[in-house]
Amino acid sequence: MATSAPRILVVYTGGTVGMVESEEGYVPGPGTLEALMDQRASFQSEDVPDYDVHAFDPLLDSANMTPDDWLQIAEAIRARFEAYDGFLVVHGTDTMAFTASALAFMLHPLDKPVLLTGAQLPLAETRTDAQGNLLTSLLLLGAHADRLAGVHLFFHDRLYRGTRVTKVNADAFAAFDSPNFPAVGTAGIDLDVEWNRVPAPHRPPRPPAVTEMGEATVSAFRLFPGLDAASLENVLAPPVQGVVLECFGAGNAPAKNEAFLEVLREATDRGVVIVAVTQPLRGTADLDLYATGQALADAGAVSGYDMTTEAALAKLYYLFEQNHAPGEVRRLVQNNLRGELTPPEEVPPALGRARRRVAGYR
Repeated sequence: MATSAPRILVVYTGGTVGMVESEEGYVPGPGTLEALMDQRASFQSEDVPDYDVHAFDPLLDSANMTPDDWLQIAEAIRARFEAYDGFLVVHGTDTMAFTASALAFMLHPLDKPVLLTGAQLPLAETRTDAQGNLLTSLLLLGAHADRLAGVHLFFHDRLYRGTRVTKVNADAFAAFDSPNFPAVGTAGIDLDVEWNRVPAPHRPPRPPAVTEMGEATVSAFRLFPGLDAASLENVLAPPVQGVVLECFGAGNAPAKNEAFLEVLREATDRGVVIVAVTQPLRGTADLDLYATGQALADAGAVSGYDMTTEAALAKLYYLFEQNHAPGEVRRLVQNNLRGELTPPEEVPPALGRARRRVAGYR
């Protein structure tokens, strides 16, 4: 890492932070974010590291983000990796958690920090969270570019691991949370980072390889009471390779719905990888805990443990892009590759599990 003052590349993809009002509502305004940052004295402070802005053309509302756009971000970072000490991806909040997980798998090894941020209100507004999120992100990168390796997301005074975060609120400034992994850092009077929660970088850092995503066909399906097996059958139909199944509770499914279970069995027999995660924000998918979870395992599903849906989707994309056979994908999806899950041996035993293992339960 260079001993001179750190230089940061801002990869501006679009999103609310730089939007302007139009007759159709808020839309990305080309050049708006750069102009506003140039006009505000706080962004020119000596405490703020030198930064350059690389803007997408066209700018995107993040609802329009695709794997091709993930690749554009990853390639922008890799192409400029030697010239900068850290990277700030300015992104819309709607799909920011998906992009954070995707970049964590796409860029490897990643020995410099990639930080994502955005805002719930545009920087042009009088009352906005944009200035605090942008400034604090730049200050974090300036202060810790030599230690903060990997992909992280900063929002509303909290720094999170990129593979652990999900959007939890569409209306509040505290839009994101990391339900199953503690925040990596907090921004109060001081900028505090819990370094034991951050992957250690290699030295000297080297440009990461980029894994292109989007060729694999993966999907997600949320279980609901009274579901028709035909709905799931459509999701699992060829050419799909992997599906994230958002289950009830601790990884449970309608075990008495034989048509549903038969659809799962037929899909896994064809090589489809089905990863069970939990609908609740907190907790882990334990397919051994209840008979309704064991039925999923018997049908061929594997546990995604405490992964978010965003991380599980990105992981399936990544593993299939490595040309792994389905059996190897099933094995690797349960391994902790980018800090995206808590290995089962590190999860405290569920309270009363032994008592639940009675007739009708497993």
